Amino acid sequence: MLALPVVASCVQQGDLGRPAPTAWNSLIDAAGTLAARERGEPSSFFPYTDDERILRDRSWRYLMPARDRSLFDNALDNLTRARVLPAEWRLSDPRAYLDAILAEPFRSPVSRYRRLSDDLTADGRLIPAFAETAARVVRADLTRLRSLPFIRTLDDRDVRSAAMRVAENRCLIAWVRRETAARSDSYRTALEHLLVAVPSEEAVAAERALAFLDSRRRLLDPLLPADAESRCGLAPAPEEGPQAGLVTKG
Repeated sequence: MLALPVVASCVQQGDLGRPAPTAWNSLIDAAGTLAARERGEPSSFFPYTDDERILRDRSWRYLMPARDRSLFDNALDNLTRARVLPAEWRLSDPRAYLDAILAEPFRSPVSRYRRLSDDLTADGRLIPAFAETAARVVRADLTRLRSLPFIRTLDDRDVRSAAMRVAENRCLIAWVRRETAARSDSYRTALEHLLVAVPSEEAVAAERALAFLDSRRRLLDPLLPADAESRCGLAPAPEEGPQAGLVTKG
């Protein structure tokens, strides 16, 4: 059983919210690989390819909360992102984002709507780059698997490590896909609350930003089978029924 001190330094961030290249964050990532292996989750001995490393960098935004929480909670979220803690220990809370923005000292309700729109738009804009990298990783993994029967110098450890890396990559993509759906659900919860509590014309822009995010996250659907999340032991994404427009115009 791995035991690591939870301190604020483990959540230092670099550009785009990704982990800063510190010795502590490197230790967290290495510990996550070992912890995942101990739990029987896919974990490979192979080094990352350039695209696999970029994929993990780009996943950071979606595996961490949309809004900062306490230092302790942020540290736990980082340990989860790195797989030191299992993904399913953290229950999805659709109200978490709403509670976070309500706790921030805004002068006007309009500022909350604008923060919501900004977060929605930022999430949506980064999804295509993640999807493009994920598609390259999926193609490379198919090449890796197809080549295995024809390479005679590999031992059982190499073959297993190759299979584990493919599973690692697919489960990471599935995890991000699940988290983008959960984010959309939490953003919609926040918009619904704000619309009832403090109606504003800014709700129109926020609803458009929500539609933008939902259209972008559909780019992740073709990358993996529909049941990839359950195969990876992840809870299913929030169910999506028909979504009527929130803001009535006219």
